Amino acid sequence: MTVTAWETNLEPTNGSDQAFHQFDTEIIILDVLTTVVTLVGLAGNVVVFWLLGFRMRRNAFSVYILNLAGADFLFLCCRFIGTLGSLFDLGFDSRVMSGIVFAVSVFAYISGLGFLSTISTEGCMSNLWPIWYRCHRPRHLSTILCALLWALSLLLSILEGNYCGFLISNMHDFWCPVLDFITVAWLILLFVLLSGSSLALTSRLLCGSHPVPLTRLYVTIVLTVLVFLLCGMPYGIIWFLLFWFPSDSKAVFHLYLIAIPLSCINSCANPIIYFFVGSFRQRWCKRRHTLRLILQKALQDTPEVDEPGESLPGETLDMSGSSLGQ
Repeated sequence: MTVTAWETNLEPTNGSDQAFHQFDTEIIILDVLTTVVTLVGLAGNVVVFWLLGFRMRRNAFSVYILNLAGADFLFLCCRFIGTLGSLFDLGFDSRVMSGIVFAVSVFAYISGLGFLSTISTEGCMSNLWPIWYRCHRPRHLSTILCALLWALSLLLSILEGNYCGFLISNMHDFWCPVLDFITVAWLILLFVLLSGSSLALTSRLLCGSHPVPLTRLYVTIVLTVLVFLLCGMPYGIIWFLLFWFPSDSKAVFHLYLIAIPLSCINSCANPIIYFFVGSFRQRWCKRRHTLRLILQKALQDTPEVDEPGESLPGETLDMSGSSLGQ
């Protein structure tokens, strides 16, 4: 599933060199755009990972955000390596190197989707059943779920790489379609869970019979899910198309070229969403807001204090959900 291999199979049949050079120019432009986006996203996710991992007290939702930042960082690293190899011909187009990069990107993508689906589901549960959620939620549930999602994603990516010819030269004719089906089924399940929980959360906030105070945490969840549905989902749809259509399809290849920069934009946009939501409507001229405080406010699950001059202390910004454990 490398760009180089697809380019070889998709040479114009009419022998038009101009069309082929135009096609190659489009690939270069997309690679340059992807490289710029990945650099911005890598810097943003490093900041989020540093603040949540070493500068802030972790709680139920910040654990998921921390792991999501790690998955986005890993995915952007793979895309950065792949685009550099495509732009400067660094030898990354070999089967082994491209297979490793693709397998790791699959691992990061599945993990990130799992974390985002869990964030949306828990946000929906905390809104629909707040008392039950705070009283009966198991302690350290976030840490356990994150570990399980990492392990399951790693298992799927290793099996895919082993039996479908990404990591080794031989492809298993029986197990590869089975693993493709399992991976696609898992992605569809996560898509449905993500879409259903985010839709229920949005409906509860906007159309509920009883008014629910809008918190920054809910805004962060809704915006993150919306960006993923617009930019991150096409990358997952590629797997569904490859499962039913041949890999040398020109239409699938064009969709692949578009889905790569969109998926990088999705991973790059998450830190921007956090800092935008955290800094929205802040009085910058009256008080100096650090990145740590902005990120805390983006994960705040308590209503805003609107009185002039009044602000929430740092302990409150650690979120009332901190009592839920990790």
